[in-house]
Amino acid sequence: MPALSRLPRASPGAGPPRGCSGSSGGAGGGAGPPRRGSPAALRLAKMNPRLRHWREAATLLLAAGTPGRPPRSPLGPFDYELLLLRRSSRSGFMPGAHVFPGGLAEPADFSAEWLGLLPASPHCGLGAVKPPPPGCSRAPIFATDRESLGSQLPGEVAFRICALRETFEEAGILLLVPGRGPAPPLPAERLPPAAELGEWRRRVREDASCFLRLCRHLGCAPNIWALHEWSNWLTPVGRAGPGGRRYDTAFYLCCLQQRPPHVSQDDQEVTAVLWSSPAEAIERFKSQEIWFPPPQFYEFCRLCNFSSLEELQQFSSARALEGCERWMPVMLSAADGAIQLLPGDELYPEDPDYTGEKKINLSTDKKVEDLMREGGVFHRMVMKDINNLAIYVNIQAKYKHINPLMIKCDNSDYNSRL
Repeated sequence: MPALSRLPRASPGAGPPRGCSGSSGGAGGGAGPPRRGSPAALRLAKMNPRLRHWREAATLLLAAGTPGRPPRSPLGPFDYELLLLRRSSRSGFMPGAHVFPGGLAEPADFSAEWLGLLPASPHCGLGAVKPPPPGCSRAPIFATDRESLGSQLPGEVAFRICALRETFEEAGILLLVPGRGPAPPLPAERLPPAAELGEWRRRVREDASCFLRLCRHLGCAPNIWALHEWSNWLTPVGRAGPGGRRYDTAFYLCCLQQRPPHVSQDDQEVTAVLWSSPAEAIERFKSQEIWFPPPQFYEFCRLCNFSSLEELQQFSSARALEGCERWMPVMLSAADGAIQLLPGDELYPEDPDYTGEKKINLSTDKKVEDLMREGGVFHRMVMKDINNLAIYVNIQAKYKHINPLMIKCDNSDYNSRL
């Protein structure tokens, strides 16, 4: 089994430069994306015509070990926690939500200059993802030929860099390896002093190209090899944020043996940091202590299958090259709630309206209970209100993935099966 990633640090040198080449047009992030009209947004939209309907992003499910931790949930003890960040109440998208670190891809994440810091091998040593199963297709965010869009860097490399950069910006966590990698993670004691790192963090937040300059300054590479492809979610039509914001987001999973030191919010778009096991996060969600979007709820329910960090690491590593498909939930309005339909559900459209241009509105006068009683093939989330969700799934997971536990937020039946 590959060793669990340990924490970074690099040898101190001169402080950060006064400026960094190239402007990102603003800080990205699950916690604070740049404006749609910013230079960075316009450059990326020019690179990929699909981006007139949504923006591409990356997020990181960062799991850290907590050995000997006492159990606090009906599912039993978990020996790891995941990092959640609370978005500012002033955020333009999902204010106050707890989210995984991450944010919008920037042109700097696709810069050819990264090739000078990474191995020359194909896919920079990540390995080639297997062809999709019969009748399936690889998620476009990963399958898109980035070279045809003007980038020499493969998408699976650039989006990992994006997730790592955003994690540094939002939480101060720097995941690096010495040299060009792949290599054992950088020891924490080799990072520059906290004040110098804080200045780098500020500059990276202002200009994404400074992340490459930071890595070059430290003689390190971003630890893209510690990130395993996990899932891909596209904001549903009709659930866009202010200004029609929708995001096509690559989800990655990374396992650390212990919490990184000196984790902190940026006190701008991120106002609090929370470490929580999957089951505890759902308990906090049920009690309305916190709120997170449906994709996070789904992923926490999926992670509830793994009480051991080692088991989670083995699973994510074993399926690292299996790939995944894009999931865009389709909203079905019922008389007493809403259902987010996911691919494989019997009611999921054969030809989903990905762009929203068809103006399709799925609604029924039936109650959710009636729809559930009449159906038989489920892959859906039932929503009564923002803190009352339930997952129903009885289809076979694709890409050697695993289905979530069907956790309901209105009772304590954690392991209900259809």
